[in-house]
Amino acid sequence: MSPRLSACIITFNEAARLADCLASLAFCDEIVVVDSGSTDATAAMARQAGARVFERPFEGFRSQKQFAIEQAAHDWVLCLDADERVDEVLRASIRAEQVLGFEHAAGYRFARLTNYFGRFLRHGNAYPDRVLRLFDRRRGGWRGAREIHEAASVDGPVRTLAGDLLHFPYRSLEQQLAKTQRYARMMAEHDFKRGKRASLARLVLSPAWRFWRGYVLRAGFLDGWHGLVYAYVRANYVRQKTIMLWMLQNKQPVVDPPGQAR
Repeated sequence: MSPRLSACIITFNEAARLADCLASLAFCDEIVVVDSGSTDATAAMARQAGARVFERPFEGFRSQKQFAIEQAAHDWVLCLDADERVDEVLRASIRAEQVLGFEHAAGYRFARLTNYFGRFLRHGNAYPDRVLRLFDRRRGGWRGAREIHEAASVDGPVRTLAGDLLHFPYRSLEQQLAKTQRYARMMAEHDFKRGKRASLARLVLSPAWRFWRGYVLRAGFLDGWHGLVYAYVRANYVRQKTIMLWMLQNKQPVVDPPGQAR
């Protein structure tokens, strides 16, 4: 008998995008949704679609995802964000491995294909962006101390599946810029706690290298103006993260002190 599969999703105010995500997971044996206090119809939509919904205060992306897999009824789990969908090729690849009992690996990775304001980015730093999202939770999970840019890991072999995890991360440019700034701050704080430090050379060279590597060396220019804007914004993320780390190590404020924000 093939092992059963649980899909696990974390959400916050994702009513506009959750339906497509849930529909792409219809082949799974159950869907678990962990919501961190949505004020829209996210939780109600998930329940209506048959998902088991848990409410949990947000303590970090890694912690939230680890909690989700711990609530699953089955040991094999497929982890998605609400802005992701399993495409037909990937679904067929997963089903084929499931029929074989997932006997070839402790976990499986696959490419993530990002839609950037109407165009899928197939070059540069954006693709293939392979992620480990299908695994046996008895042999791995969302481990480590880093809550931002979290990654799952397993003890055992990992194979790569054909197909793409379709990613629709941004509703608008404003939302992307706000999101990347928040992620930059979280990463700077994480790096600072680990003892990592910025330098004047890194302030200048790191953003330039990120742009050059993605747009030129990895042919991001083949994605047209979408690739150019994406490369600029990602380089700016590196700039923001490095500046914030520099400010922290020089004991300068990165965010407004409590009660003083305007």
